[in-house]
Amino acid sequence: MEPLTINSIGVILRPSTPELKDAFYQLKSIFEAHAIEVIIDNISGSMINVMGQEFDMMCQNADILVTLGGDGTLISAVRRSFKYKIPVLGIHAGKLGFLADFDMDELNAFIPRLKSGDFRIDKRAMLQVTINSKGEEKNVVAFNDIVMTRNAISKMIHLETYVDGRSFNTYYGDGVIVSTPTGSTAYNLSCGGPVLFPLTQVFVITPISPHSLTQRPVVLPGQYAIEVKTPDKSALAVIDGQDMYEFGEDDSITIHLAKESARLIHRKEFNYFEVLKEKLRWGE
Repeated sequence: MEPLTINSIGVILRPSTPELKDAFYQLKSIFEAHAIEVIIDNISGSMINVMGQEFDMMCQNADILVTLGGDGTLISAVRRSFKYKIPVLGIHAGKLGFLADFDMDELNAFIPRLKSGDFRIDKRAMLQVTINSKGEEKNVVAFNDIVMTRNAISKMIHLETYVDGRSFNTYYGDGVIVSTPTGSTAYNLSCGGPVLFPLTQVFVITPISPHSLTQRPVVLPGQYAIEVKTPDKSALAVIDGQDMYEFGEDDSITIHLAKESARLIHRKEFNYFEVLKEKLRWGE
């Protein structure tokens, strides 16, 4: 790995967790001891009464981003910083995460390795999502998944899918998940979808409680685009469990792998299968 010139980092804290103030000051002192400037985004800063920078400005001024929280904090930071192509390092404030796998106690020993290039950057596939609704086009990215689902518990949703413009499948049930390999261990897994190796350029379509027992998850190569339509008057599209959009008849959602990938910083010895085994408690 070519050494990254790291003069400054941008820090994002888990929202609504002011008790992270002490951990932030610990992180700040560790990086500053290695002559690295620490910038905090203004939303995280206001939560702990520290002056911060507006997020986009911070992304332009920082060499890497560091999240302190869980996987959700890291996912949000990756999505918001995606256009800046900035690597992200996740420190977990609590349990080991699939993505936020650094412990605060390991940080001081890792920073010299970070400065010398003794680490790796994993490139994770992202979904590019275009929502055409009521004559407006919205473009968003998803790191884990997009879930298209009913907006009322009392009824099923009807979803028609097309792959590269050709009719592919019609789903009738609680909805459909389109997931990246990274997102395959999230909602996709709980709905019976497969675990995908995170560095592959594929995505999976997984039905949620389908009406027909013959409906099964399908893994597609990354070069395909999928389009989703519904004859229903109203449905919901949820991006990474964080943002929600309404769509309905005469609307469409187009999903494909983004040209750029998310960049996650890991130790060279990071082993995805060890994390998978620990998180899912396999072999116990």
